This record gives sequence, C-alpha cells and structure tokens, in this order.
Amino acid sequence: MSESEHAIGTAAGGTPVRPGQEHFVAPLEETPLAAVDAVDESAPSGGVFTEAWKQLRRRPIFIVASLVILLLVLVSLFPSWFTSRDPRYQDLASALTGPAPGHPLGFTRLGADVYSRLIYGARASVTVGVLATLMVVVVGGVFGALAGFFGGWLDAVLSRVADIFFALPLILGAIVLLQTLKGRNAFTVAVTLALFGWPQIARIMRGAVLQVRSAEYVTAAKSLGLSRMATLVRHVVPNALGPVIVVATISLGTFIAAEATLSYLSLGLPPSIVSWGGDIASAQRALRTDPWILLWPSIGLSLTVLSFLMLGDALRDALDPKGRTR
Repeated sequence: MSESEHAIGTAAGGTPVRPGQEHFVAPLEETPLAAVDAVDESAPSGGVFTEAWKQLRRRPIFIVASLVILLLVLVSLFPSWFTSRDPRYQDLASALTGPAPGHPLGFTRLGADVYSRLIYGARASVTVGVLATLMVVVVGGVFGALAGFFGGWLDAVLSRVADIFFALPLILGAIVLLQTLKGRNAFTVAVTLALFGWPQIARIMRGAVLQVRSAEYVTAAKSLGLSRMATLVRHVVPNALGPVIVVATISLGTFIAAEATLSYLSLGLPPSIVSWGGDIASAQRALRTDPWILLWPSIGLSLTVLSFLMLGDALRDALDPKGRTR
C-alpha cells in the first residue's frame, strides 16, 4: 500500500476518510448526562394555550384590556353596585343641568341621571355582543370545521352558503331584517347580527382545520382506529381554535358597535331598554348647547370596543406560532 493510500484510510463501513476528517466519539462513560440536560418527567406538558398564557401575562396591553373588560362585566352583571339611581326616572326640573350631589355627570335633556344610564347602558351592549359572538362561534365554527375536514361536496355546499351571507353587509342586512320585526329585544338583535356575521368565523375555522388535518397526530389517531368525527372533535378542533378565538374577541367589539349603531338609528333596542346607542341618539339634539351629554355614552362605547380590539391583538400575537418566534 502506498503512503498516500495509507494516509487516506477507511472509516467504519469502508468509507474512505482523508486526514483531518476523522470523527471521534467519546465513550459513553466519559460523557454522562448532566443535571441540566435531565428531563423532568413529572412536569406537566405545555400546549399552545399554556405557552400563550405565559406570554399574555407579561404584556401590559393584555393586562389593561382585561381589567377594563372585567370592570365592564361587573358593571353589566351588578349595576346596582355602582349606582342606586333609577336610569328611567326623569325630573324635567333638572333637565340639562350639570353635576349635582349624587349625580356626578348631570342630567339628560329629559331629566334622567346620566351616570345611572351610563352604568345600566353597559348591560344591553354587552348582552347583545356576547350573545351574537357565541352564536357566530357555534354556527360558523361547526360549518367551517365540517367543510374543512370532510371536504368534497360538503365543503362546496357550505362554502357557497357562507359566500351568499358574506356578500351581505352586516349593518345593511340587519337594518332590513330588523325593520320587519315588531318586538325587538336583546335576543332578536343578537340573532340578527349573528345571521350576517357567522361566515367570517366559518372561513377562519375552515382554513385552520385545513392546516391541522394533515398533522401527524391526526394521521396517528386515524391509524389507531378513531372515527373521523371523533378525530375532528378530539384532535382537530382543539388545535384549530386559536385563530377563531382571536377573531371572536375582535368580533365581540364589532357587534357591540353594531348594536349601538342600530339603536342610534332606532332600529335596534327599543327606547324602554337603556342603551348607549339610544342615549347617543337622544343626546344629539342638544349637541350644540350641551355636548357633554353626548360625551359620556360615547366614551363608554369607545372604551369597550377598544378594549376588545386590544385583547384580540394580544391574543393574536400570543396564539400565532410565527409571532412567538419573532
């Protein structure tokens, strides 16, 4: 054997190895597993929502939005904790007067307490927003999950139905439909908004399911004999809920603003129900002389919608895997 051939040598398996390319593997007893490399088998496994919570609790935007929404929920559920005044009681002698003892925000043009109407008006807006959001999540989530997972003719039919409703503007469709209803309340307004708002959730859910259904754990579930419906419910839907939660949070603020718009046009909640939209419509008549009456329900509505938008942005950044790696 020549000197050059001896320098090349051979590795395990007969592969030629040139000088400087040798691989050295230390014996196992010389490289024991360090304590820092050990895996704590007793620790609970972290999921998408666990990792998202670790990020959310350190974000000021999430904390501020959550505190405002928590206050709004308490005001909606227990308005008597924040005021003892009847929002429907009117004293014409106090009409358009400023703040007084027990009445920190003054009186409306009909002599009603502005502060009590601000507190009780939150209940109507939050009720409509929550009901409409729950309906669109259920209807749109079911349709989108079925269309994305099973595909075929079912996907074609559900997608075309969603496109028909998606082509109808939310406010315009609600105005046309509510004009035909005689007895309007929070439930009928929520159903009307949900009827024209579910296609967006359906599209988001369908897209998320299309991404998840090709994952390895879904294939493993099918190979273990799990039915397609069980696989959809137990594995696909839970892992596709992230984008739906984000869109639903933002939609809740949108539905609250839509209810205020319909009430402002006298097509939403009736005057017997205290609402911010109705108070804004009533206060516009005194806009030039007493604009402060319009200011308070507008601030309540704006802060509520802004809080849900901020919460949705925080959830989107936390639940987006690409956003977590940036």
